[in-house]
Amino acid sequence: MRFDILTLFPESIDRFLNESIIGRAREKGILDIRTVNIRDFSEDKHRKTDDYPYGGGSGMVMTPQPIYDAWKSIVEEAGYRPKTIYMSPQGRLFNQEIARELKEEKHIIILCGHYEGVDERVLEEIVDDEISIGDYVLTGGELPAMVLIDCVSRLVDGVLGAKDAYANESHYDGLLEYPQYTRPPEFMGRKVPEVLLSGHHANIEKWRYLQMLERTKARRPDLFAIYEEKNRDRVMEAYGLLPRKRRRKKPDGESHGE
Repeated sequence: MRFDILTLFPESIDRFLNESIIGRAREKGILDIRTVNIRDFSEDKHRKTDDYPYGGGSGMVMTPQPIYDAWKSIVEEAGYRPKTIYMSPQGRLFNQEIARELKEEKHIIILCGHYEGVDERVLEEIVDDEISIGDYVLTGGELPAMVLIDCVSRLVDGVLGAKDAYANESHYDGLLEYPQYTRPPEFMGRKVPEVLLSGHHANIEKWRYLQMLERTKARRPDLFAIYEEKNRDRVMEAYGLLPRKRRRKKPDGESHGE
């Protein structure tokens, strides 16, 4: 999967995305992540990329020409028009469902804004989607871009060791993750739950699922309500609320449920 990030600060992005899991995936060629410095496409002799807003107001606005030419260079090199996302507090709120949606794209361009924003005309020309990582304002789009890339990349085949590495994480299936424990078996008087030491995998899975339900219900009742609506029977079964099936004898001595 390929990402191109249009930014005024490529070094800050490269430092983060060269580390850990994402960095290893880049080294293996599973992820192709490139940063494009918008300043390199400025026609201003001082490589200026911003100007005063028409109509007055405080701050500066990113000018359209350098952004458009930087974007166009990627499109011409690729030979097609990749999906282009603008990281904006006005965009749709990013979540795991959107991450799964974006994972299906083979190539994504991400525009990182700065100052008071970006000239609306270039947004209208190149942007397919606007995405926000939360209802707050940041200095620029670089941090949101890194959040999006990290989240989407984890879903790409080969980035993590196995599907199980992310299948039980918070938000993957609409629930928060169960609590995790490691050695020692007792720390400051707090013991690891006995079921996790039992070696009984079926009981461990039941315990973990119930913990996911309980944690989500307590901490994110909004998510729990959505999950419960879609998985009512499974939730009731986990809490022991489904009626047990009665059984009757068949003539030959075998039994089956009614």
